[in-house]
Amino acid sequence: MTLVFRPWPTLLLTAVLLPAAGLAQSTTAPPPVAAPQWHLLDPLTSPVQGISADRTYQELLAGRASAQVVVAVIDAGIDSVHQDLKRVLWKNTRELVGNGQDDDRNGYADDVHGWSFLGGKDGRNVDVDTYEDTRLMARLKPLYAGKTRAKLKPAQQKEYDLYKKVEKTYQQKLTEATTNYQQYSALYGQYGAGFDKIKQALGVPSLDTATLRRVRATDPELQNTATGLYENLKAGGFASTDALVAELKEYVDDLKSQLDYSLNLNFNPRPIVGDNYANVKERAYGNADMHGPDPSHGTHVAGIIGADRTNTLGVRGIADNVLLMAVRAVPNGDERDKDIANAIRYAVDNGAQIINMSFGKYYSPQRVAVEDAIRYAASKNVLLIHSAGNESKDLDVETQYISPRYLNGTVIPNMITVGASAAEANERLAADFSNYGKKSVDVFAPGVQIYSTLPGSTYGNKSGTSMAGPVVAGMAAVLKSYYPQLTAIDLKRIILQSAVPNHTQVLRPGTKKTVDFAQLSSTGAIVNLYQAVLLAQKEAK
Repeated sequence: MTLVFRPWPTLLLTAVLLPAAGLAQSTTAPPPVAAPQWHLLDPLTSPVQGISADRTYQELLAGRASAQVVVAVIDAGIDSVHQDLKRVLWKNTRELVGNGQDDDRNGYADDVHGWSFLGGKDGRNVDVDTYEDTRLMARLKPLYAGKTRAKLKPAQQKEYDLYKKVEKTYQQKLTEATTNYQQYSALYGQYGAGFDKIKQALGVPSLDTATLRRVRATDPELQNTATGLYENLKAGGFASTDALVAELKEYVDDLKSQLDYSLNLNFNPRPIVGDNYANVKERAYGNADMHGPDPSHGTHVAGIIGADRTNTLGVRGIADNVLLMAVRAVPNGDERDKDIANAIRYAVDNGAQIINMSFGKYYSPQRVAVEDAIRYAASKNVLLIHSAGNESKDLDVETQYISPRYLNGTVIPNMITVGASAAEANERLAADFSNYGKKSVDVFAPGVQIYSTLPGSTYGNKSGTSMAGPVVAGMAAVLKSYYPQLTAIDLKRIILQSAVPNHTQVLRPGTKKTVDFAQLSSTGAIVNLYQAVLLAQKEAK
């Protein structure tokens, strides 16, 4: 999955319904839910494993001067008029608004707040794209379907091997999406009917947590149902059953989109962009629409990094003196290597000092172009933050792209790969969806039920390594802001060295086996801003 956030069903299908609804009753209590913006809290003074951001500002940074830092968000787009983001958006002061001209001659006309490599000059935009598996399958199947390796020329055998691998992963995705769509579309209908029966039985107009908390039914079974539903709504971070059903519908719609588009061998939206896709050196394509058709993911990511801390609205970002540059290169589906390479270059050329990259995939046919862009970023002293992915995979065994290592095997020195941790230091501290790897994941950061900005000046929770990545990007921005002399290499080293080791016995993501949390990443730790600033202060003396 490209936009890296938690698959919907993993936490939420424990809601307790009346037997008449046809759904099984939960037999285990759900985990408690932390307070909104729990990731900002201090683990020594609260029951959650936050990054100590609030404490850092109160005790270490109060009254100190800071420099403004530009953080690029390579994502699906950002809501530029969000009340908590509009003040902190990067602005290209060399570009005149809306005149259709490339005033600063950087190759991109009207790029006032950023650029989209997913748009056409006519104003149209790519929303859904295919998976990389699908694109490879569409190209390779006509060449190799029904053939045997032994009868191919040596030069063709390597590509044939790729075809057989892609054939397997593509079919797995197709089967999973088809099965889940059938299951959850049926569940969507059952939920609606079940909740209506509970409302009728309780005599209430809505099933929100406030109502359910007050319910005192004379029927013990009905009371148990109300209590269980309340607990499970809280565990899922939902205010009401209406909110739960709305998110379930969003998940079902996403599955339908996967089947209709992302897994469709005959679907190709690239003509909308109008570039020569095979030419990875091509730069000047796209449009200035950094909002895009669906900026939900990017807006949430942006808020985690730097939502306005000076107002009294909504949420507080981690960084307090930051400008957020929107670079749209990630569709619903898999990002294309060419777009990512150009997005990195655009961000670097326009002054970004930190780049957040909450996306990932398992095939990278134009990997060299991406790695060339990463080397370019390194030469300009830019730090990259990459989310580890949400497939519960060991990345020491299976590579996810962008890989933390170059093709030659050397570690990328200016990139941090981030797994997702939960609020409480118990067996679920490592998020059940998070990828991990003692050699391939650097560190963990809060990524479960993170409360942040959403389009339309709204707010909500999302979970995923997509949320953990911007936590680290926000931390890096704070360090760079208050200690401008720090290089990208310094930032990475300080963040990793200051992370707090944790030896809680946790469930290895995707399994029921327990493992020392410290075995899931190279640091065995969770990032902590307070400790990072202390280390930066010490080194600055």
